[in-house]
Formats: sequence, structure tokens, C-alpha cells
Amino acid sequence: MNRREGLTDDVVEHEWEMFGRVPNRGGTASCQESPQTFRIMRTAQLASWSDALLESYLVDLQDAALAGRNLLTEKYGHMMQSTAPEEYARIAEMLPALAPAALELIARIVPVILDWEVALAAKYPGVVARGRPIFSSGDRPQVTSLETYLKGELATYSVRTLELYLAHVERQCAEGVNGCEITLARTATQYGYRSLQEANERLSGRADRENRLAPDGRNHT
Repeated sequence: MNRREGLTDDVVEHEWEMFGRVPNRGGTASCQESPQTFRIMRTAQLASWSDALLESYLVDLQDAALAGRNLLTEKYGHMMQSTAPEEYARIAEMLPALAPAALELIARIVPVILDWEVALAAKYPGVVARGRPIFSSGDRPQVTSLETYLKGELATYSVRTLELYLAHVERQCAEGVNGCEITLARTATQYGYRSLQEANERLSGRADRENRLAPDGRNHT
């Protein structure tokens, strides 16, 4: 195992431990009993990060654990501001306040990521259509958009990590790299596809078949 793999494993291990302790109405959620799915999704995201960013976020997780904080619980709490505003109002005071510097950095990072996601939706519609809606306007009680999810997660990062994150995505932009495409490609290969292009073609074909067979009384052929 090389250094980067070790960093990634340490981050995912800390996150999984916290994820298992996220309170859920009705008891443990099914996703909290699926470590392999969790690992696939998180390692795919981290694949697009720099080593320095991984190291800084690992320190955030370690510091949070020492302080008795659960960054995963906080992440989902922040998301509720958009997905469940009434519940959020009841827990808002329990979430650590964000420093002005953190809010400014988040406001600069989010548009970059959303632009990448829009580009991916045009390039790989069969894959992206299977995921979350991109913008928070698509939030519903049981559906969280990529925008809301991203803002919730960034809200748990330290200012140091956010600074590294912004510098990293700006560098990727300057180099013509779409960081979200790296994540999506890694996800596709971990689910057995040879490439993101193959995943898009196969999922697009599946969607066409499902539409033709839709049980709504109309002929879709």
C-alpha cells in the first residue's frame, strides 16, 4: 500500500466510524449497514483530491473525534437547511457556527463543482441521470441535490482544508481537469464498467428499455 492509499483508507475508516453513529429516525438506515457501498462512493470522491487535501481533511476528522464531534452528523444537519427547514430550525444552534472565512471559501468552491457537474450531465447523461439532481432547487424531503450535499460537507471542513480545496479545484480548472469526472470514472470502474463511456452507453440503453416498458398504458416503442 502506498502513501496515498494509506491516507485514503484512514479517511474512509474515520468517516465510516462516524457514519455508523449518525442518528436516523426509525433506527439504523440500510446505508449504514453497507460498508462496501460507502467505501466505493467515498474513495471515488477522494480520488480527485491532492495528497495535501487528503492529509488536511484527515486531521479535521482526527481533531473532531478528539473533541467528541461527529462530522458526518453535522454534514447531514447542514443539509437539512434546504431539505427539511423546520427540522433544521430545531437543531441549527447545535451545529458549530461557520467562520466568515469558511463561508467565503465555500461560496467560491461550490460554483466550480456545479459547473463540472453540468458539463458531466451533457457528456454522460445516462450516468448522471441516475444520480442526484444537481441543484438545490431539486431538493425534496427524501432527495438531496449535489449542491446541497456539497455545501453540507464543505461546512464541516476546517478553513485550512477549505483553502487547500479551493486551490486544488482552481488548479484543476487551469489544467482543464474536471475533478467530478475523475470521481464519476472511479465510481464506474468500481461497479465493474471498463470505462465511464461504457457505463454511459449501457445505462442509456437501459433507460431507453425502461421507458419503452413503462406501465402507464401507452406504447413507448
